[in-house]
Amino acid sequence: MRPFWRGYISFGLVTIPVKLYTATEQKDVRFRLLHTECHTPIKNQRFCPHCERTIEWSDVVRGYEVSKGRFVVVTDEEIDQIPIDTSGNVNIAGFVELREIDPIYYERSYYVVPDEGGAKAFLLLGEALRDANRVAIGKVVIREKEQLVALRPYENALIMNTLYYADEVRALSALEELPVEAKVHPNERKMAVQLVDNLAMEFSAAEFRDEYRDALRAMIDAKGKGEPVAAPREAAAPGKVVDLMEALRRSVEMAQDRRRPAGDAKGRQAARGAVPQRRAAGGMQERPR
Repeated sequence: MRPFWRGYISFGLVTIPVKLYTATEQKDVRFRLLHTECHTPIKNQRFCPHCERTIEWSDVVRGYEVSKGRFVVVTDEEIDQIPIDTSGNVNIAGFVELREIDPIYYERSYYVVPDEGGAKAFLLLGEALRDANRVAIGKVVIREKEQLVALRPYENALIMNTLYYADEVRALSALEELPVEAKVHPNERKMAVQLVDNLAMEFSAAEFRDEYRDALRAMIDAKGKGEPVAAPREAAAPGKVVDLMEALRRSVEMAQDRRRPAGDAKGRQAARGAVPQRRAAGGMQERPR
């Protein structure tokens, strides 16, 4: 891999040369847009509707719309002259506990490794963060944007997460459905907690796969080989919950069956009658808007 960015981490009077590598990558199946008649990939062209012609990149400038149809043109030179620290430093402002950062603020993740001459100070920072059980918070300019970032130990490296600013997170007060008004019976709450306890697990990302992506790739591979495409399985529509307490009780039973040896689960199911096979954990499904 090639480094995404090179710079320094600065805290106090300590400066550490570091390199950033992108920590994640999208595995989505990407389609090209083709001409229906000949299946040739189409081109996206820069077209000016006022001049009614295609233009080159050299004829393109940045513009910010200040009012309807009125733009202010901003040049690269003007952006470079903005008075902001662009020296390539991750400037640490302080250290916080990880639990203080709600996951809604996380944007992207990058691996941080030491650059030439920075090994000792890099290790020192990682050990200090582990011992103090803290996360570093700071700022850095990357690609013409001042990013708020969090630095934390991760195995034998550091992770730098870019964070959303507070004004980039939409306020819940804008949702007319909140606050939710309903009365929850103590027995329903108790049964819901029991269900959560029975479905408790340790998180392992490797246990989860994008099944839709796998099925899409299998379909594409079959078509590419001229093989017949298997008919898709019809997804079962979730039933409407009429009796919440009964739904919770049966969910708890199914969760408990999953935790028992196979023989016990079959015997219990036969004793109380056939129960439709469903995923006890449930899930989120899209429905018509």
